[in-house]
Amino acid sequence: MNHKSKKGFTLVEIMIVVVIIGLLAAMAIPAFQKVRQTSQEKAITNNLRQFASAAQQYMLDNGVTQATYTDLVGTGKHIQTISPVAGEVYTTLTIGQSASSVVITANDITVTYTF
Repeated sequence: MNHKSKKGFTLVEIMIVVVIIGLLAAMAIPAFQKVRQTSQEKAITNNLRQFASAAQQYMLDNGVTQATYTDLVGTGKHIQTISPVAGEVYTTLTIGQSASSVVITANDITVTYTF
């Protein structure tokens, strides 16, 4: 007797597995992009808070009401380095102070630092 074993997957079974993996990927990719966007926004907000805090200290130290990026960032300054996370540009920031707060905006995110 000659018994042939028919082990393996049929084309239909493989196609079903591929479709299921495709559906799972289609659901996961948008969720991943949303998490990434939220993470970038939080990192930008954190950078802006660092700027606000450094600007406040700089303004107190120097008796001024305005600070620029070059006043705050660099060796021996209030912020050593700052890392952009989503292509935002901080080098053009000019930070102004009112009586009780500092307001900074970058990439449509505004941070108000109240003191």
